[in-house]
Amino acid sequence: MNQSIKNRLNNLYHWMMDQYGPQGWWPLLDINKCDQHGTNPTFTGVLTGYHIKNYTYPKTENQRFEICTGAILTQNTAWTNVEHALLNLYNADILSPEKILTASENKLKKLIQPAGYFNRKTIYLKNMAHFFITLNGKTPSREDILTCKGVGNETADSILLYAYREPEFIIDTYTKRILTHLKLCSANADYLTLKEMFQNSFKPDIVLYQEYHALLVELAKRHFSKKPYTFKIDAIN
Repeated sequence: MNQSIKNRLNNLYHWMMDQYGPQGWWPLLDINKCDQHGTNPTFTGVLTGYHIKNYTYPKTENQRFEICTGAILTQNTAWTNVEHALLNLYNADILSPEKILTASENKLKKLIQPAGYFNRKTIYLKNMAHFFITLNGKTPSREDILTCKGVGNETADSILLYAYREPEFIIDTYTKRILTHLKLCSANADYLTLKEMFQNSFKPDIVLYQEYHALLVELAKRHFSKKPYTFKIDAIN
């Protein structure tokens, strides 16, 4: 690994943390009821459900499954849409693996419609519910979770990092967009290459991995939503 890349990635992290502060991901529906740190201080996205500087979540199997569900629903859509879908499931009292398995596909499609691609995601949610139950509380390996239809690299790493607190770095569209613009990677770099770049640059650390990923999302929402990207940062050079 090029030492210059390591240094620039490290500088980028500290610059974002100075600018935006801890993000408190993954947002959960019941955080505001049980934790005083329930808001995100930044200005983009949803403002509730976050747990700033509290890295002990998830604390229950229900919260763990909610993260798994959110990771499926957030595929190809914004988190604001996902929250609407999760609230629909929660209010219908079927935000559990057992109830999702027994719910009709038509009912699920209607409830998760705000998240888009609801035909496909209904199937994926049922697959995830079955997979979650078979785990019986155990932490899945990355290889095992990728066998669940509907789970690709990004979804698998999101579930492992946030639901199971395993140090797996997430590469999403925002991350690649930022890295390419800052000339930290080539435009055709694949998922696993970028993941390896991060994990070779930092020791395994769930706090750093969670915050780095969330901060990249925040940076992208502010500066990388529309082309041409004009964002410049001397601090990482």
